[in-house]
Amino acid sequence: MKIVHSLAELAALKKAMHEERRAAEAKAERLRIEQRERNLFVLAVGDVVPLRRRAVPPPDRPKPSAIPQQRERDEARVLEEAISDEFDVESLLETDDTLSFRRRGIGADVVRKLRRGVWAIQAQLDLHGLRRDEARARLNAFLHDAERAGLRCVRIVHGKGNGSPGRTPVLKDKVRAWLVQSRQVLAYVQARADEGGHGALVVLLRPTRA
Repeated sequence: MKIVHSLAELAALKKAMHEERRAAEAKAERLRIEQRERNLFVLAVGDVVPLRRRAVPPPDRPKPSAIPQQRERDEARVLEEAISDEFDVESLLETDDTLSFRRRGIGADVVRKLRRGVWAIQAQLDLHGLRRDEARARLNAFLHDAERAGLRCVRIVHGKGNGSPGRTPVLKDKVRAWLVQSRQVLAYVQARADEGGHGALVVLLRPTRA
């Protein structure tokens, strides 16, 4: 118990106790009024069952665009059927002993510029060590993607055939024939020594139409 030392302290203590009592009475009165209002509401309305909160639907989000997988498969099939292993590349007059090719209407200066590296190589496909069918499929897909990307100059690595039976460069000859058949290929030359030499071709592609 707090000890009171003066009349002033006693008066202050009485005042504080009085204010606490008044605050308690006011709070009790508010509670009585709230309870009375709730009772009146129940009498007037009756039993009330609270409504269930409805689930808020998630916000609409843009759906990802469908990937045209069937169209891509159809295009890949068309590309695969467009080139043949039976094509005789030697029948074309535009080929020469230095393993270069230019399509009809393409000037010889284009081949010379391609040899000199005027066009920067923008992408490369390495077919070295692949079987024939797999290499053809890879080449088809690569040329298709290059056309979509608007590439003009690419390098195809086919290997020198040193690991083939009889050291015959089978894949090398096949790649030449496949490229000649592709409408996207305008010309190709054997790569320079620092770019793969006998084991690679530098290919000039048709410009993409706007």
